[in-house]
Amino acid sequence: MTTAATSSAPVPTVSVSDQPSAPVAPKLRPRPRLGLGSALIGKEEEQLVLQVLHSRDLFRYYGHDPANPPQMAAQLEKELREMVGAKYALAVTSGTAALEVALAALGVGPGDEVIVPAWSWISCFTSVVRVGALPVLAEIDDTFCIAPGEITRLKSANTKAVIVVHYQGVAADLDALCREAADAGIKLLEDCAESLGASYHGKPLGSIGDISIFSFQHNKFATSGEGGAVATSDPLLYERAVRMSDLGQVRPYHQEIARPQTEAFAGDQFRMSELTAAVALGQLRRVERIKIHCRRIRQRIVDGIAGLPGLAMRRIPDADGDTAFEVYFSLPTADQANEFRTRLDAMNVNSRQTTGTYCHYARDYCITGLAHHPKASPFAKFKTWPAPGYRKEDFPRTESIIHGFIALPIGALYTDQDADYIAQCVRHVHAEMAIQ
Repeated sequence: MTTAATSSAPVPTVSVSDQPSAPVAPKLRPRPRLGLGSALIGKEEEQLVLQVLHSRDLFRYYGHDPANPPQMAAQLEKELREMVGAKYALAVTSGTAALEVALAALGVGPGDEVIVPAWSWISCFTSVVRVGALPVLAEIDDTFCIAPGEITRLKSANTKAVIVVHYQGVAADLDALCREAADAGIKLLEDCAESLGASYHGKPLGSIGDISIFSFQHNKFATSGEGGAVATSDPLLYERAVRMSDLGQVRPYHQEIARPQTEAFAGDQFRMSELTAAVALGQLRRVERIKIHCRRIRQRIVDGIAGLPGLAMRRIPDADGDTAFEVYFSLPTADQANEFRTRLDAMNVNSRQTTGTYCHYARDYCITGLAHHPKASPFAKFKTWPAPGYRKEDFPRTESIIHGFIALPIGALYTDQDADYIAQCVRHVHAEMAIQ
């Protein structure tokens, strides 16, 4: 009897190097310093501030020499007009003040409605309430700006204006939105608080709508700590903005820019000081430099994470006009986004928004429906509150977007090595989490 021969072929072995293993994390680097204009404050701002202090004239409209009024705020307005491409600019105390001034210039008041993106900064909502009008909340889309179609959907006989927020350095889809606003017969207010220096198809943001606002708050491309501006090419809107910002007056300086053509009304007081204007002016002159730097860093990061499955980059209607304020990408679920962010943070990668943005319907100032006085609230007319249009369930599109994104802020001092490290860390976390 014979037996089957036993194979003498060697049994394959698997070396440790062939075993699947967790990706090796990049060598930990220090966390890069955040900050845009604030990170570059230096001699230019110091010299301009000292110039004001040495003059001892801190108020913009008059000083020790009546024949030669201070010029710092005036120079800021001049250079902002040139940058934005608007005929008129007005410096005010904050971006929030700028919104109230712009709304007043447009004649928005009690009984009027203003369409506002549901996802935006607090002031976009509260400024409308402060002038006595009703903010009407609109869905956003994958640009993180107001979605085309919302103006048409939400317009009513009472709609006076729409606030189009150019979110974090990226223009909204202005072709569609401008057509809708024109068809609806309403004014378009560009909120460029986070988009100084951005453009849309070659046109500077702030020059496209009827009126626009800017902010010089701490986190912006150009900062004076606080401060803001209004810009327009309409002389009547400019005059009304001036009156609203200065107790109803039009001083000689503004009269020389645009001849008054309307009656005085009771305004507020939002005048920018010469000291604030000095810092803002020094910062304004840095905007182009910061934009060029941030765009290069952004592109390096985007190129480094291109092609990763499951990552959806923010849609930018005009990529050539982006200021690269922050890089945004979305993940399939909110839980994945939270975990992704936590892991990036542990690797010293900044991955949270640098400016506050919220869903208004989820914030106390909306949930209560109150103003400073019960009769000043535009929501008092609703029988129940929150009413439809002010509840989470009314915004499925916005809700589907805002919980699953990662923001990668870009600083004015970020280096190419920082950008490469950020991209490596994103790829590493993506592989660790096996995002599909």
